[in-house]
Amino acid sequence: MTVPITHTDSPDRRSLHERIAADLRDEIMSGDLAPGANLPSTAQLKERFDASNATIQKALQLLKDEQLVVGRAGSAVTVREHRQRTMRPAAYMAPAEPGKPYRWLAEAAKLGAPAHSTLLDVVETRPPADVTSALGLDDVETAVLRHQILSIDGEPVELVKSYYPLSIARETALAVKRKIKGGTPALLSQLGFPPRLSVDRVSARVPTQEQYQALNLPSDLPVLRTLRVVYSDDECPVEATVMVKAGHLYELQYEFTPG
Repeated sequence: MTVPITHTDSPDRRSLHERIAADLRDEIMSGDLAPGANLPSTAQLKERFDASNATIQKALQLLKDEQLVVGRAGSAVTVREHRQRTMRPAAYMAPAEPGKPYRWLAEAAKLGAPAHSTLLDVVETRPPADVTSALGLDDVETAVLRHQILSIDGEPVELVKSYYPLSIARETALAVKRKIKGGTPALLSQLGFPPRLSVDRVSARVPTQEQYQALNLPSDLPVLRTLRVVYSDDECPVEATVMVKAGHLYELQYEFTPG
C-alpha cells in the first residue's frame, strides 16, 4: 500500500545563529537587502528573531566570512557591493572574435572588476562517470583534461575542468599546457568541430575538499555545479566541462523563447 506524503512541521535543527544568517542571506541574494544597503540594527534583529546580542553577532560573522556583508561591531553592517553576480552562460558560448579575449573574461569584466584565468594543468586522464557518458567514451577510455580556475578582482570564482576526446585533442593545442588564444570554442572551430549546441545540467552540491580549498569557501554552503556538454555537427560531443562556483555568490541566467 502506498502511504501518502503529508506535510510535517519538521524542526530546523540548525543553531539559531545559522538560521538567522540563512534568512538574511536569502534577503541579500533576492535583492531585498540591496548592495550598499545597511542591515537592520542589532536591536532590530534581536527583536525580530527573539535572539541575544551574542547570537546576532555570530550570525553576522557568518555573513562577513561569506563576504556578503562588511562592518564592525558597534557600527552599521552593510551589504557588500557586487557580491552576488549573475552569469549568462549563453553570452560566452560562441568563439571569440579574432584578437579578442575569451568570451568568459569579456563577460565577467562587464561585472565591474578585472577577470583572469589561470591554467592549472593539462593531462590525459579518465574522466568522471557522467563526463565519460556525455562524451560517449568507454569506461576505460581517457580524455584530455584542461584544468583552470577563473578569478574576478583577484578572488577565485569558478573551478573549471574541461574534457576532450583523444580523437579530437591529440596532437593539438588542446593537449598542450598553454592558454588558447580566443578560448577553446575558437580552436574547436578551427579544428573542424564548431560548437553547434550546448546542454547544461546544473545541480547544487556540498563542496568537495578540492572545491572548498580552491574557491576559498568559508563553510560547506552548497556550490553550483554545471556539467556542460558541447556538440558539433551531427550531434557529435566534442567537449564536456564541469564548472563549480560558490552558490551563495552566483546565479545563472538563461533565456528561452517559446517554441
